[in-house]
Amino acid sequence: MTTALLETKEIESAPNPTAAIIWMHGLGADANDFVPIVRELDLSACAGIRFVFPNAPVMPVTINGGYMMRAWYDILGTDIVRREDEKGLRQSQQQVAQLIEREKARGIAADRIILAGFSQGCAMALQTGLRFPEKLAGLLCLSGYVPLRDAIAAERHAANQATPIFLGHGRGDPVVPFHRAEQSRDLLMELGYTVEWHEYMMQHSVCEEEIDDIGEWLQRVLPA
Repeated sequence: MTTALLETKEIESAPNPTAAIIWMHGLGADANDFVPIVRELDLSACAGIRFVFPNAPVMPVTINGGYMMRAWYDILGTDIVRREDEKGLRQSQQQVAQLIEREKARGIAADRIILAGFSQGCAMALQTGLRFPEKLAGLLCLSGYVPLRDAIAAERHAANQATPIFLGHGRGDPVVPFHRAEQSRDLLMELGYTVEWHEYMMQHSVCEEEIDDIGEWLQRVLPA
């Protein structure tokens, strides 16, 4: 079953980009949330990049009293490990994979495409990227966690075993606790992934130091 292509906002860092970053927002935000960060990134040594910011579907979110908001999947309760919206995760995974296919159709090779995301968007970058059947350029994972962690060893695809993973998290994060991010880091490392771990003195947000680190990482992962 094919689902409708997600609405997106796009910015190109140079004409005729040869790389793409598909960047997923967090719960209740939208495609505009990370647009301002593009201006702050040092992309001087990078190829031309098409930044693709998709809008998550609007759905009722259980933990917020069923309030309708943009979400990649439902949050059923405070225990995000034991009670997960597997159906929602897998449906959004298909939609993110469709965006990768669209970039390929527009002439950008899979190994020049990064999946990026914040919070729920981070979970979607990992959910999709680790299972994607072609090598991607990297996974940029901010203030999130590995969802469906018990399934990943069986479901991951060998194509992205060596794909670079940037994991950044705030030590004071009250939304996705720091220890949850550490557990995700440890799981990925146990499975043999190349993880670049960054921790910051911040809460559930992005800071200037992290933006600098992202810029440096992008220059390594997407060189001109």
